[in-house]
Amino acid sequence: MRLCIWVFLVLVAYGPVWTILADQSLRTERISGSAGDVLEDDPVGRLKVYIYELPSKYNKKLLQKDPRCLTHMFAAEIFMHRFLLSSPVRTLNPEEADWFYTPIYPTCDLTPSGLPLPFKSPRVMRSAIQLISTNWPYWNRTDGADHFFVVPHDFGACFHYQEEKAIERGILPLLRRATLVQTFGQRNHVCLKDGSITIPPYAPPQKMQAHQIPPDIPRSIFVYFRGLFYDVNNDPEGGYYARGARAAVWENFKNNPLFDISTDHPTTYYEDMQRAIFCLCPLGWAPWSPRLVEAVVFGCIPVIIADDIVLPFADAIPWEEIGVFIEEKSVPNLDTILTSIPPEVILRKQRLLANPSMKRAMLFPQPAQPGDAFHQILNGLARKLPHEKSIYLKHGEKILNWTTGPVGDMKPW
Repeated sequence: MRLCIWVFLVLVAYGPVWTILADQSLRTERISGSAGDVLEDDPVGRLKVYIYELPSKYNKKLLQKDPRCLTHMFAAEIFMHRFLLSSPVRTLNPEEADWFYTPIYPTCDLTPSGLPLPFKSPRVMRSAIQLISTNWPYWNRTDGADHFFVVPHDFGACFHYQEEKAIERGILPLLRRATLVQTFGQRNHVCLKDGSITIPPYAPPQKMQAHQIPPDIPRSIFVYFRGLFYDVNNDPEGGYYARGARAAVWENFKNNPLFDISTDHPTTYYEDMQRAIFCLCPLGWAPWSPRLVEAVVFGCIPVIIADDIVLPFADAIPWEEIGVFIEEKSVPNLDTILTSIPPEVILRKQRLLANPSMKRAMLFPQPAQPGDAFHQILNGLARKLPHEKSIYLKHGEKILNWTTGPVGDMKPW
C-alpha cells in the first residue's frame, strides 16, 4: 500500500515539476534584498592584505611531497595562497596592511588512501607563528588579532577529525585572537571561534564543468545520495558517525523507490545530481561535506541534515530559500517532509539555484572570477574593518599563553 502511495505522490505532485523544468530550465531569479547585494560585492579597494614570506617547508614542499593535496576537499588552503599572491588586494608594504596572511598548508599530510592527518598541524602552526612573531613586529602588537589563517580541517583549528577528541583539544591557543577561515561551522561549538569566516569545501571546478549536461534534461530522480552510511573503520559500533543520521537514512529508505541512495560512487555521479530534484547533504564526522557545493553547482536542492550547522557565506547566500533543512531526529520522516513541499516552492528554489552568482560563490576556480569563493572570503574580511582600537596591545603586553595545550604540541617542527 505504501509503495502505491509513494508512486502516486511522485506522479501527481512531481510529474508537473519535470514538465515545467524543460521549459524553465534557463530561467533564473535574482537573490533579493541585502543578501543579493552582498553576494555581488567587490572587495577590491576595501582592504589590503600582507602575505608573509615563509620558508617553502610550510607550503610548497608539502605540496611537492603529495600533489594530491591539490584535489582533496581541504585544498582551499593552497588555492587561497595562490590567489592572494596575484590579487589586487595584496600589498607589499606591511605598514598599510589591514590584514596579515600566513601561507601554511597544515592539512597537506595525507594517508595512502588520501585522508588528511591533522595531528602535525598544531606543531606546524606554532612553528610558523613563532617565525613571524620573531621576524616581523606585526603579530606581537595584536597577538594575531589582525591576522587570518585558513584552517579547512573537519573541525577547524581543533585539529582532529573526531568530534569528541576535537572538543577535548579545543582551538589551538595561539589562534584564539586570529580570524579563522574554515569549512567547519556549527553553532555553540568549541571549535567554531566567534568571528570565523565559514567557507565551502573545495570541489574541483574544471572537473565539474566537464560533466555538465544540457539544462533541458528533466530531473527524473526524486532524492539522490552517494556516500558512506557507516564508517566501520573509525566507528565500529556504528552509532557515532554522523550522529546516526546517515545510518537512519539507509535503514529507513534503502528500499524506498523515491530514494536513489547507495555507497557506490558511479562515473555518472555529477550527471546524476543534475537529474535529481533533491540531493541529501547529511553530516559526516563534521556537519559539512562537498555535496553541499556539488548540489548548488548542479542545481539540485540541498537537503541539509546537520543540526546547528553554520553554512558557507551565510550573510550572502540565502540558504533558507534554496535548501531544505531536516533535523537529525526527523530523518525517519524524510519521505513525508519532501513529498509535502509544493511544486511552486520547488520551482522557486531551482530558479534561485540557477543564478550564476550563487554557483560562483561556492567555487575556487583557477583563474579566479568575480564573485567566487576567494572574493567572498575577502568580502568577509572587509566587513570586519576597521579594526577596533582595543585589538592593539600595550608595549610588552601579552594575552596568549604560549605554554598551554597538549605536551605534544610543544615539540619543535
